Amino acid sequence: MSGSGSGIAQFIPLILIFVIFYFFLIRPQQKKAKEHKAMVAALKRGDEVVTSGGIVGKVERILGEDKLDLSISDNVTVQVVQSTIQTVLNKPNTKK
Repeated sequence: MSGSGSGIAQFIPLILIFVIFYFFLIRPQQKKAKEHKAMVAALKRGDEVVTSGGIVGKVERILGEDKLDLSISDNVTVQVVQSTIQTVLNKPNTKK
């Protein structure tokens, strides 16, 4: 009997480590990914954004298939994948 009790006791530190990893690494990462997905879904024309490559531009139009047109200079528009948008710098004022 003492053999099976000590067997379970050996797994307690392993379970504790998994719980710590979950709350300090896995859960925050899932939360951050969910927030990023919501931010990308809320993008609109006129939003000033930064891509993961460091390109700053203004959203010109949102295309299907997870792409958008990004104006990076006068008469210069590039197509980027929406998921590469890192941050939204500022939203245009819609109230006037």
